[in-house]
Amino acid sequence: MSAASAIVIRAENPDQPDIRAMLAELDAYLARLYPPDQNHILDVQALLSPQVHFLVARRESEAVGCGAVRIMPAEPDTAGQAYGEIKRMFVRLGARGQGIAQMLLEALEQHLRGAGIALATLETGELQPEALRLYERGGYVKRPAFGGYNDNGTSVFYEKRLAPAP
Repeated sequence: MSAASAIVIRAENPDQPDIRAMLAELDAYLARLYPPDQNHILDVQALLSPQVHFLVARRESEAVGCGAVRIMPAEPDTAGQAYGEIKRMFVRLGARGQGIAQMLLEALEQHLRGAGIALATLETGELQPEALRLYERGGYVKRPAFGGYNDNGTSVFYEKRLAPAP
């Protein structure tokens, strides 16, 4: 059995001690890469919003990764189309290279399809080559800033048109 086959991904409450600890790891990582005004982080309270679908990847009982998608209303920067914004993607160091991030991303996209949302967007940073590769391999293409983000020179913006759910 491969390591990835032992992974279970499900919606969970982000306000759990082990999830808070994992999010703190992500925050510390991002703080080492970017100044505070270039970190666009949803805190736990924002992740509890009804517009957010938060997923956790677990191996047995250990949280090894997470990701979220926030349903956003139509805006001019998305051609008047409602969209889902991928947020808080993270896989712990010891669990990387096993396809967990791809599994999380696909599960978030499936949630969007099920909600009738055909556009997934995200903002990430140029200093995260692993993230850039993940999104580009997953079919995301670069796009201009959206959702009130500023093009600060380090942010990289992506989108993916999602096929309807079968």
